[in-house]
Amino acid sequence: MVHFTKTLGVALSSAAVLVAAKPMAAPVPTAAPNLNDARALQKRASCTFTGSDASAASASAGSCSTVVISGMTVPSGTTLDLSDLADGSTVIFEGTTTWEYEEWSGPLLQIKGTDITVTGASGNVLDGNGAKWWDGEGSNGGVTKPKFFYAHSLKGSSSITGLNIQNTPVQAISINSAEGLTVDSVTIDNSAGDSDDLGHNTDCYDVGSSSDITITNAVCKNQDDCLAINSGTSISFTGGTCSGGHGLSIGSVGGRDDNDVDTVTISDCSVSDSDNGVRIKTVSDATGTVKGVTYKDITLDNIAKYGIVIEQDYENGSPTGTPTDGVPITDLTIDTVTGSVASSGVNVYILCASCSSWTWSGVDITGGEDSSDCEGVPTGASC
Repeated sequence: MVHFTKTLGVALSSAAVLVAAKPMAAPVPTAAPNLNDARALQKRASCTFTGSDASAASASAGSCSTVVISGMTVPSGTTLDLSDLADGSTVIFEGTTTWEYEEWSGPLLQIKGTDITVTGASGNVLDGNGAKWWDGEGSNGGVTKPKFFYAHSLKGSSSITGLNIQNTPVQAISINSAEGLTVDSVTIDNSAGDSDDLGHNTDCYDVGSSSDITITNAVCKNQDDCLAINSGTSISFTGGTCSGGHGLSIGSVGGRDDNDVDTVTISDCSVSDSDNGVRIKTVSDATGTVKGVTYKDITLDNIAKYGIVIEQDYENGSPTGTPTDGVPITDLTIDTVTGSVASSGVNVYILCASCSSWTWSGVDITGGEDSSDCEGVPTGASC
């Protein structure tokens, strides 16, 4: 069900005719309504979409300044598509929004626009119904699974705040071709996918070809990267809490249309019960750049494989063991990364063919093994 509240005012003018001895003046014509003004007023409407009205929301949201998604069930094979929003619009999620099952690639939700505000009302839940798709293979095989949220081409001073997302079939939030976007206090909980290792490729944040992106106070419980930055510039991820996945990642970098990462700060974060803590991976025999990345004040707990892992040998989802120099890693700062690795894991592993100008301080990772296989470690770093 959809409810519209619209206000349209048309000012009327009247002519006064004065009768005198001299000839009567011509009447002043009434101005015609300005249709552009009318449309602008209509876009100040507030619209609420409920039930199974995803198609109505997609078709009509562009005429509403405030779009409320309230207790919606999105039919199978359907994108809740809010990509035609007017500049400055607000989208509010109330109650529980769920998506029904179908094998397809998605996305389940898409939002675009300039100066867009996306927010969650108290108690909101966006439930991707992931268990219907989870088969332990993620996007690598099995049933075709939809990505959850395309936050693409959000520009100006757009923001996403206070959403509670759970049970995404595969990757949760994809930020691409965005500029000036802020994401704050969003919880992504795919921990139900831990059962029998059914959840896979459930990245919380994938960032590519974007600039001036700020992600703060993220909570991520998943089975893959908490954060994966594949390309972009001026990106900040602070105050994050990550558990169950693959850690805080740059990359993999290489093999895409955009293969440059520049000026990234990842700080004041905790990573627990995950395969990796801090991770940078570049693609074997690819080209690109990774420069100006800072990891600062990162706390690790019960990391299974690597506390810090930096390698230039990534290929088809796994390392080759032979680094290549096509994606140099320069001006990297590792500052105060501390915590514990499982006894079967490795504290620090570095495998470089082209790494230089690193600053390395305050690293205190214990519990795992010291690697004897590191290669190309820059001056100042330790392995």
